Amino acid sequence: MRAAEAFVIRVATAADDVALGRLDSAAFSAGGAFPSSVVAPGEPFFSQRNPPEVHLVADAGGDVLGYVRVQQQIEELPENVHVLAIHGLAVAPAAQRRGVATALMLGAESMARDRGARKLSLRMFADNDSARALYERLGYVVEGVLREEFLINGEYVDDVLMTKWLNR
Repeated sequence: MRAAEAFVIRVATAADDVALGRLDSAAFSAGGAFPSSVVAPGEPFFSQRNPPEVHLVADAGGDVLGYVRVQQQIEELPENVHVLAIHGLAVAPAAQRRGVATALMLGAESMARDRGARKLSLRMFADNDSARALYERLGYVVEGVLREEFLINGEYVDDVLMTKWLNR
């Protein structure tokens, strides 16, 4: 994989499936994600719930450097169509600290605005300091903390809900 000096943010296509599966496996360590949700080698990345069009990818001349998934928070309810959520953000280890995550998050905000969203939310593990710094730098604020929400590798982990208002 090349360095991430020049890349574009684009909507994912079905042709990105294998590359995104590999990226997902490489980007998430056993303690850095939900072990039950990381795509196993050879398994499809896209699904009926997670089709290509809800993903943006960072593409450097055909190399997929990262992705962000933007969807409704829970399900298709007319009462909350104005709220979208980040349901996944990953950057290949070789492309980290080069602006890829920031570009993907800004792309997600643009995608959410284009879809009529007023609010973009995300959830993160409380101990992920680098992710929290990124989100705060981009204007996200904490809306709530679910204490000991997850049990991962024998440790209880807090779940932090963060939000950015897109029309304020």
